[in-house]
Amino acid sequence: MATQTNTVIDALEANIATVLLGKPLPIRLAVVALLAEGHVLIEDAPGVGKTSLAKALSRSLNCRFTRLQCTPDMLPSDILGSSVFLPNLGEFELRKGPIFTNILLVDEINRTTPRTQSALLEAMDESQVSIEGTTHELNTPFFVLATQNPFEYEGTFPLPENQLDRFMLCTEIGYPDRDAERDVLNSHREFEPVEKLQSVLTIDQLSELQNNVRNISVSDDIADYLLSIVDSTRTHEELALGVSTRGAITFYRAIQSLALIENRDYAIPDDVKRLAVPVLAHRVICRGLIREGQRGRAREIIQRIVDQTPVPD
Repeated sequence: MATQTNTVIDALEANIATVLLGKPLPIRLAVVALLAEGHVLIEDAPGVGKTSLAKALSRSLNCRFTRLQCTPDMLPSDILGSSVFLPNLGEFELRKGPIFTNILLVDEINRTTPRTQSALLEAMDESQVSIEGTTHELNTPFFVLATQNPFEYEGTFPLPENQLDRFMLCTEIGYPDRDAERDVLNSHREFEPVEKLQSVLTIDQLSELQNNVRNISVSDDIADYLLSIVDSTRTHEELALGVSTRGAITFYRAIQSLALIENRDYAIPDDVKRLAVPVLAHRVICRGLIREGQRGRAREIIQRIVDQTPVPD
């Protein structure tokens, strides 16, 4: 069973890697969140492959995919949907919005206003939405992959802390090295590689993998190690806001997912070390810094906390 699971996950990552060349870490983190039933925020400059990663992941899964291109004039109803009156029937009918899907790509999420961004909160946390006083369950699985340009760019609205806390992971793509970028040019010579991708994973297979994640063993020592890192963010003199309890739960689920991906039925301290920065850095607020310096400084502080926290045997 373990071998079969590993084969399916390897096939998923390899499929995405045919589009996002030379970037195994962002691919691995996206798969970690997908299997852990979390959501991913990709923050980077325009044109480095954020949307390509999202599209490659969606095409690798045999499920419903919707892309939402955010704009400043977008309303919450453009995401959730709304009730429309039908004169011939004399009743209202719910016209579902793009959020009723399996994989939702929210492209340039910080191009829309905080009011519209908040329409995603309930969906990301509880897999349901409330429209005009009625609660509607979302499809299973439900996975949000959002992209955003750095917030100092023109025409962007910073995501509020409660929105950031709903994302399991925040990662970057970065520029490729010279050889990988040459391969990118060659692969785009005749067509867009992502358009040729075939699905390698069904919804049933994905649901099985997600269930397997919850069965990964996490010893008390590993859990205490995780909590020591989380607790340090709440008392650190350079941080004004530490990691929430939701963040700790998310961290726990992410290390279970990484263990499954690496063909183990138990978590190890290295899982905690490797995921601390992408899971925790976007959840904290640094003291005495304007927003432009927050993210980089937060990553440095989280890494320093990890380096200084005793590792269990």
